[in-house]
Amino acid sequence: MDQFVPIDGKGCLDVDPTELDPKSCYKLVSGLVVPRPIALTTTKSVKGVVNAAPFSFFNLYSEDPVVVVLGLSDNPDGSTKDTLNNMRETGEFVVHVVTEDIAEKMNVCSTEFPPDISEIDIANFSLTPSRVVSPPTIAEAAMAIECKVMSITPVSTQRVLIIGEGVRVRARPGIVDKERMYVDLAAYRPIARLFGNLYAYLGDSFELRRLSFEEWRKQNKD
Repeated sequence: MDQFVPIDGKGCLDVDPTELDPKSCYKLVSGLVVPRPIALTTTKSVKGVVNAAPFSFFNLYSEDPVVVVLGLSDNPDGSTKDTLNNMRETGEFVVHVVTEDIAEKMNVCSTEFPPDISEIDIANFSLTPSRVVSPPTIAEAAMAIECKVMSITPVSTQRVLIIGEGVRVRARPGIVDKERMYVDLAAYRPIARLFGNLYAYLGDSFELRRLSFEEWRKQNKD
């Protein structure tokens, strides 16, 4: 089995990411850090236009409180995305993890429509009122986390990190056992972002039980 080679060896990729152009660095890290969940995010402008956009630089970072983080970049022309403008103006958003049944519609929402055009209408999504925040929830989505913006942190001239506190978690019937808070993955069916135009189904799962130190010591006493 090949291993990392010494610094002066050949064949191993070993680069300073700051020395790569942004496009090459994006291709590298987004291709290596896979799979990633996809957050189809709804926001609402002060004029009442609902925006929906997918982001795969996204994950859950805390449960107490519930904290999600999104990485947002500018549009290719350098303008700020509607999602970020709306978050700055209203301080609220909703994330929906993308599942198999809405994958095609999510892809429609990735098109850079003008601010006065709602991706919801173009993708033929339906909306339902959120419980706590102003941006509505996508009715066809399997789950939604309603969020309030905790911070917006620029990490470069083209990208910001959005930290949001989840103030309401919702899921369609049949996905969560409400007594045990157990999620049925076969009913949920989330998809994952890979790179380029590639996505993946969740596929088979397997279990690795975490051992206590005493259990580990007993298993490795020899």
